[in-house]
Amino acid sequence: MTITTIPLSDLHEPPYNVRRHTDKQIKEYIRSVKMFGQIKPLVVAEDGEILAGNGLYQALKEMGAETCECYVISDLSPAQRRKLMLADNRVYELGITDMSAFDDVIRELSGDVDIPGWDEELLAMLNSTAAETNDALESYGTYEPEQVEEVSSRQRIDHAAQPSAPPPAGAAAAAPEQRVIICPKCGERICL
Repeated sequence: MTITTIPLSDLHEPPYNVRRHTDKQIKEYIRSVKMFGQIKPLVVAEDGEILAGNGLYQALKEMGAETCECYVISDLSPAQRRKLMLADNRVYELGITDMSAFDDVIRELSGDVDIPGWDEELLAMLNSTAAETNDALESYGTYEPEQVEEVSSRQRIDHAAQPSAPPPAGAAAAAPEQRVIICPKCGERICL
């Protein structure tokens, strides 16, 4: 396999790409390229159409790169190009993470868990001791009285602003209304 350096201006995305790249993914691609460099080539057709690596291409453009490493595949029919793009996206999804090996790798990193694509706080928690985990769990969901009052106050205001609809004709008496608050961190409704 021959890798060729090609100007980004000579490449173009396909008319259809089944993989959508979120802003967060592009940001993580950029972090990865800054941390490790371009570790895999884009796969392109001889006319510059990107067959695999569109997210990396977007990240490189956003970084202001002028060239990138590419593997050029020639003589594919239009159908073969589309099949290659579909296969590239799907085959990766068929794998699973070996959590035992994952845990071993995280432990070996000894707390250095700044890894593109991964939530550093989550990885640090996975790398924590039993005592550190217990401390974190004990404080989970604990709010200062001022925070509780602020959320409760907003809930009362929101509830008072909503008109109540009369029960439908012939409906049984409604059960007492349950009080809820919205978690300020994740937005989940919590029944009181």
